Formats: sequence, structure tokens, C-alpha cells
Amino acid sequence: MNRIFLTIILAIFSFSCRKQSWLFTSFREPATDGLHLAYSDDGYHWNDLGGGYLKPEAGGKLMRDPSIARGKDGTFHLVWTTNWKGDKGFGYAHSKDLVRWSAQRFLPVMEHEAEVVNVWAPELFFDEENDRFVIIWASTIPFKFPKGEEDERNNHRMYYVTTKDFQTFSKAALFLDPGFSVIDCVIAKRKRADYVLVLKDNTRPQRNIKVAFSDNVLGPYQSISEPFTGFLTEGPTVAKVGDDWLIYFDQYRDKTYGAVRTKDFKTFTNISKEITIPKDHKHGTIIPIDRKTLKHLKAGK
Repeated sequence: MNRIFLTIILAIFSFSCRKQSWLFTSFREPATDGLHLAYSDDGYHWNDLGGGYLKPEAGGKLMRDPSIARGKDGTFHLVWTTNWKGDKGFGYAHSKDLVRWSAQRFLPVMEHEAEVVNVWAPELFFDEENDRFVIIWASTIPFKFPKGEEDERNNHRMYYVTTKDFQTFSKAALFLDPGFSVIDCVIAKRKRADYVLVLKDNTRPQRNIKVAFSDNVLGPYQSISEPFTGFLTEGPTVAKVGDDWLIYFDQYRDKTYGAVRTKDFKTFTNISKEITIPKDHKHGTIIPIDRKTLKHLKAGK
């Protein structure tokens, strides 16, 4: 009896001492009510924090694909898709506590491209090595790349800018041309000079998720893998949980979320039955969050 009691006490103590949780950004169709958030204490089971944290006002006034990253000063930065077509940039705002947000801004990163069709799914990555943020996104510029089976207005490549302060930005440049239409990329850093790019092959026969590798955050990313998800999957995001990497993704045909677990980004175990995701959760990103900030977030909405 004493041993059982001690085990319970130790488990409670261990849980209370755990200082990190995870935050998952998302949106809900039709993408007009803004930012939704969920949190997890174990990286597998997610609790809905609701929506309406930041109602979209920039560009086409949609908020799709909200991507979040935290700077070294603790500030949270958020970027998102503002329109299906027509907008030549994406939305941006920042916050210290995830409750009170700055004024929103539209960042016209592709305004120099007269024929650009869209700017989709901007993804933030904080590059610690160079003390800067890297922002990547997918755009189509008709007749710029071989299209295979793709329509000219649906033949995406990945582009990027860098910034240290979200006031000045590098000129938009090509980030990834894998020889096929590609969207929904996210960067994961394993260690210094060791990066993994999780990407969606958006060609009609594929529409699944793969990985590529580089020794530089800006690429080139090479050795693209075979797909490790099924047909009609997109919107991957990556979380480091213990010694494992978890890759979450939207199974948009089935309107469910799936996930795989990996240690090396070469072999993947499907863990979709081990996770729980809030209903109607859509494409977002996962970051670590300390318990103090999470407590304030839950109390302050």
C-alpha cells in the first residue's frame, strides 16, 4: 500500500515539475473568425482553448494557416494566409502573452511579381544561429516552371524572406524548386547544420507529405523521401517530444488529423490512433510553451 501511495505521489510531483507544454495554432472554416488555439501537456492529447484570439483584418480578411514562432525576447510572432488568391503577401501580428495582440499588418512580400496568383501558408522559423526569422511560403507564378500535370495557376514553388525585426525584410527569393508543385513546408532543426524540411508534394497523383534534408536552414534541401502519409494529406507541423519527433498533418479528405512518430525522419510510425485533436481543427503549427504563459493564457482570454 505504501509503495502504491509513493508511486502516486512521485507521479504527481513529476507532472507538477514539468515546465513545458505545447501550443497548437489553428483556424476553423470558413476562416473568418481568426486564431484558434489548443494546448497539450504530453504532445499527444490536445485541449481546445477556443477561438477569436485575433480576428483577421489584413489583406483579404481571412486567417488560414496561422504559423507562430517565439523570439529570444519571448515575443510571439504570427503570420497567416489572408486570401485564397489575389493577395501578394500575408498577415502579421505579435504578442507578449497571446491574449493582447499588436495591430495587424499586411506584408506584401510578392508585390514585385506582377503575375503571382497567391501567397499560401507562410511558415515562421526562428534561426537561432543567425538571430533572425525565416519565413517561407508557397506561390504560383504562371509559366515560370515546368508544370507536369498541374494547371499553370496551381503550380507552386516555395519562396522566402528573412527578418530580424519584422520591419525590414530581405527581398523575396526562391526557397525550394524540387521539380514539382510543392506547398505547406515546415523547417525542423535537429542540431547545428542539420535541418529537415517537411513538405507537401502537391502534384495531382501525389498530394502527400515527404521530407528533405540540408546542412543550411536556407537549403538547398535534397534527398527528398518517399511519401510517409496517404493521399490527400497536407499542412504538416512538427513537435519534438522527448526523444521523438511527431509530425501532425491534416487528412483533408477524411476531415481528420493524423500523426506519425520518428526519431530519424527515415522510418515513421503512424500514431493517429494515439492522438486527440479538437473538432474541426485546421492547419496550424506547434511550439513549446512554458506553463506560466499557458496559465496566463487560459486565465486571460
